[in-house]
Amino acid sequence: MSAPANNATSAATIAAAIADTRAIAAQAEMVTVRKGLPWWRLLARDPLALCAAVWLVLMLLCMLAGPEWLGKAATDINLRARNLPPGSTEKGWIMFLGSDALGRSMLARLVVASRNTLTVAFTAVVVAMLLGGVLGLIAGYIGRGVGNLIMRLSDVVQSFPSLLLAVVVLYMLEPRVANLIIVLAVTRIPSYLRVTRAQVLEIRERGFVDAARAMGGSSTHILWRHVVPIVAPTLLTILTVDFAIVMLAESGLSFLGIGIQPPEITWGLMVAQGRNYLTQAWWLAFFPGLAIMITTLSANLLSNWLRLVTDPVQRWRLEAPKTAVKTNA
Repeated sequence: MSAPANNATSAATIAAAIADTRAIAAQAEMVTVRKGLPWWRLLARDPLALCAAVWLVLMLLCMLAGPEWLGKAATDINLRARNLPPGSTEKGWIMFLGSDALGRSMLARLVVASRNTLTVAFTAVVVAMLLGGVLGLIAGYIGRGVGNLIMRLSDVVQSFPSLLLAVVVLYMLEPRVANLIIVLAVTRIPSYLRVTRAQVLEIRERGFVDAARAMGGSSTHILWRHVVPIVAPTLLTILTVDFAIVMLAESGLSFLGIGIQPPEITWGLMVAQGRNYLTQAWWLAFFPGLAIMITTLSANLLSNWLRLVTDPVQRWRLEAPKTAVKTNA
């Protein structure tokens, strides 16, 4: 009888030791997570988001310095080098991606076109975020007549298909960069407005807001110090998603011929100009379309990473050691 009792005691001891080991590992993991990591280390732990960020930084450099660096090569006409295929080096590295029907470098034109494409998209989403965020704060915190009026105006804008509204407005007005930014920004305002209003309606009922109001804080002070810091991460996540949507809309408008007009260049306009040469020079439409696709995908991947980083419930997945994440999974 003593042998089974000893075996049971040994099994219980081993089980207790395993439980203690797991508890210590869990405590170590919690300490690691609580310490917090800088954003660049969190980015390095997500390979897809890191690749997306590298590509977007490269596009930012092209947008800032590309036209000054390759602007002349993007406009110089050389009929002897027309429709050179990708990989051609007889005219130098500038023709590595081939040339168009007028002998202009595709690489240089892609780099130069990034400024107009990305500037329009980024400016439109920033304007939409600022206006939609402010209107959402007013509609959610003040409410009543002003809030209802703002929401009805949002319903009117949202009742029209965004691309159709942009086509009609740009067809009536001159297709300039400023008009394009305004139209694209107006069509995206309702998404920011509704998200901000929904969050403000919930935040204004919390205890710390009541405490700030009881201590004599003004509405402006409460909104700026207590509400905006909570709403801002959500709006930034929506901005990264909207950046891809607006860039696709701008490319579509340029493809239809009512966006930015020549001699300015955009990726969508390059696709439109290359569609007539698909059987002869496929690269004229392929490379601009590829740039649009990769940039859109990068913005979406980075938005997913940003959502994890700004969400306290999900942030631990990036902060915790990889072995701990696999164990929990």
